[in-house]
Amino acid sequence: MQTENPEKLSVGEFARQMRGQLIPLGSHFAYFFAGVPAGADDVKEYLADPIMALPPELRAVLPHTSILFVPYLERGAASGSGDSPVEDLICFERPKEEQRIQASRIQTDEGAVLAFSLGGDDVAEYHYRLFHSLARLTADVAEETVQEQFAAIVRDELSAGVHGEVDESSWELKRELIRRQRDLRRKTKGFAKYARQALIDTLTLYLHGICCDIDVETGPRQIASRHLRRRLEFFNSLFPPPEGYAVFPEDVNHANEKKA
Repeated sequence: MQTENPEKLSVGEFARQMRGQLIPLGSHFAYFFAGVPAGADDVKEYLADPIMALPPELRAVLPHTSILFVPYLERGAASGSGDSPVEDLICFERPKEEQRIQASRIQTDEGAVLAFSLGGDDVAEYHYRLFHSLARLTADVAEETVQEQFAAIVRDELSAGVHGEVDESSWELKRELIRRQRDLRRKTKGFAKYARQALIDTLTLYLHGICCDIDVETGPRQIASRHLRRRLEFFNSLFPPPEGYAVFPEDVNHANEKKA
């Protein structure tokens, strides 16, 4: 189903208006395509395939999640008072490039809402944004012990002088932490912020790797493979891939045999 509305609406308001039209997808997810064409192949490619690849243990900890596909998203502007939370806007006409964003996420009483702009972007980029959003949701609800265990891995890397990171966001926070903090093992706000982002970026890669055949980006910023492997093994122990899926090369043939 599609809707046509020339006005800009906040993600939250749009989700409230579309609540009765959301289409269930299993017990944890529902979706709605607004103002963009969607056939059976689109639903499979954008929803069924990536959600089917999610580890069952991870799905179990996620809140109910509504996924909205819209033509464009615009970054919300802060109110004058600064008291109200800023919500991004759903647009049916292309916003100015400097205001345009690709994804937005809010939390409501009914669960999480993820909104994605499909205006001119390919499915590979969308898959990355979907798994990144789900990784952020997981970081929000993960047990403290999980966060502490991952932080211990990161702390070991810092102590050993391990260079690089998984993605640009965690790399910038790591560099900032190294510049500002002499004792890198000390629990500070800067360390907690970096460790959380490293968790999100690594979990994004892990989930994306279960679903799709992707290559790890190479370059001077990329963390060495043996350290990345330790992180991925940590998530593999917490959130094993569903039956017939694999992350590590040695497991791929076994997974393909089960799919056949």
